[in-house]
Amino acid sequence: MKIHQTITILLFLLSVFSSSVTAFPNFFPNVSSIPPSFLPNTTTGAWDSFNKLSGCRPGQNVAGISKLKNYFRYFGYLGNNTGNFTDDFDDALENAVRNYQRNFNLNTTGELDESTVNQILKPRCGVADIVNGSTTMNSGKASSMFGHTVGHYTFFPGTPRWPARRRDLTYAFDPTNQLSDAVKRVFANAFSRWSEWTPLTFTEVSNYNSADIKIGFYSGDHGDGEEFDGVLGTLAHAFAPPAGLLHLDNAETWIINDVFASGSSSAMDLESVAVHEIGHVLGLGHSSVEEAIMFPTIASGLRKVELARDDVEGIQVLYGSNPDNNGTTGPLFGEREINGAPRGSSVLVQMLFLVFGLILFVF
Repeated sequence: MKIHQTITILLFLLSVFSSSVTAFPNFFPNVSSIPPSFLPNTTTGAWDSFNKLSGCRPGQNVAGISKLKNYFRYFGYLGNNTGNFTDDFDDALENAVRNYQRNFNLNTTGELDESTVNQILKPRCGVADIVNGSTTMNSGKASSMFGHTVGHYTFFPGTPRWPARRRDLTYAFDPTNQLSDAVKRVFANAFSRWSEWTPLTFTEVSNYNSADIKIGFYSGDHGDGEEFDGVLGTLAHAFAPPAGLLHLDNAETWIINDVFASGSSSAMDLESVAVHEIGHVLGLGHSSVEEAIMFPTIASGLRKVELARDDVEGIQVLYGSNPDNNGTTGPLFGEREINGAPRGSSVLVQMLFLVFGLILFVF
């Protein structure tokens, strides 16, 4: 009897140990550090089957259309809470496709042309583009702080934000993830992107339960009603204030140290995704400006961490500007760090042109 109990206990401990190890996120400093044996398991995205739908148009019946309808339902473009869809390319799907194309600055053909399918295939945030049947992604708003520009930033319904008395927000990591200091530094950098432009400050605390913002990596159905779908597909999601929940997909291959674009067809830059999701935690919705952090999709192998004008304008509508940053343009504004281009490179070029011009003037 004792032997049987001992074996049972050992098997239980082994299962707990195995599940906890496999539950750990996959972090790598750069692409070259990813084991070759690992890469074949991460090259197929959750939505790759949509490739075969390219060229489909209204009136057709094509296998796989029902799965695409679920995609559009998930991101707010289609109704039907049951998810019981047919493979008919019906009027509802055509309207959904047109709205999607409008939000992503594509030709509004209502057909699944190549550019539309390519956009659908890109990894993206799990937060819906259309909430409660309405979207303002591409509506355009007159800017009061940046001259005659047009903003495309959006907010969650009701424009929720952290109350005025809460300007030093705390954040903590799910202790079950056992994140390294290197990973935590990535999030500290991501928070600083937003504090640069607002009066908000962010402080890491050890007490996960009492923190304003709770960060964790999870797989599949993790209890918040927003199931993750494996490699690529939806990368992360977050909830509007004051929920403070920021969740990332455990199945992704996350790059944490490489300041250049990863160059991988499956690896994702962690800071890029974190900066986007923090925008949601603070109250921003999605933007139709492709250069903006709050644009819903990001290609694998891309690093995109600097706030664009649209992001800054939107977040300052909610919280005002950083009192230590009096100008509409700060030291990093417009000097975007994308695809590995170092910050400040545009300023260097401008200085060189200025020096060259002065030399010509003197001589």
